[in-house]
Amino acid sequence: MKYAIIGGTGVYSAGDGNTIEVKTEYGDVEVDVINFDDTEVAFISRHGKEHSIPPHMINYRANIMALYKLGVRNIFATVAVGSMNENFKPGDFVIANDFLDFTKVREHTFFTGGDKGVRHVEMSDPYCKNMRERFMELAKRRDIEIAGEGVYLTAEGPRFETAAEIRFMRQIGADIVGMTNVPEVTLSKELGICYSAVGIITNWCTGMTNIIESHDIDSVMSEKKDLLTGLFVDVFKEGLGQENCNCQDSLI
Repeated sequence: MKYAIIGGTGVYSAGDGNTIEVKTEYGDVEVDVINFDDTEVAFISRHGKEHSIPPHMINYRANIMALYKLGVRNIFATVAVGSMNENFKPGDFVIANDFLDFTKVREHTFFTGGDKGVRHVEMSDPYCKNMRERFMELAKRRDIEIAGEGVYLTAEGPRFETAAEIRFMRQIGADIVGMTNVPEVTLSKELGICYSAVGIITNWCTGMTNIIESHDIDSVMSEKKDLLTGLFVDVFKEGLGQENCNCQDSLI
């Protein structure tokens, strides 16, 4: 099984399949295995299918290791994000092309010293360029608008950001903000897995416009989630490998 989707807020399934439990040294993970016209795709609900796991308590290491043990080498992830870029409005799709890490209490690496050793992972292309390009090409062929690419800032959560924080984040180059993409992206890179995250803009960030309302977030996600996961699956069905990137050679 080479392919996987990680669903974020509002994306709790990608189709009907069998649920298996994958045991890892970091914890056990429930994975749905779904067959799309002979293309097998693993699916993990990042927050749990009942949205019961807050962002700072997700077992990121277990999730990524479980997919690795299943043979996954390409992961598409959905992320529900707020926009601090006037060009990205609620309802838009935005592809992450870099990140800023403002997390505080998470386990960020598989390499913790001792028997694990000490390794470093280079970050010149944290989100697989090949996967980003393939996704963009397919969306263009399907006449589905992608607002652009942007820098994803990962905040610790679970609270939203203050207006002062958003002003600072804009000054240092962030376009969108969420609470989950780090360390998911870096752990994937440590295991040589190609990873790409596509954001669905659910709201304007604090101070940009009106107060965030949860039902607006739910409404945007319910409208866009099937379209986005369907695009992921169609990229997988067309075939996707690791020969056009350096993701599998990122450890130093």
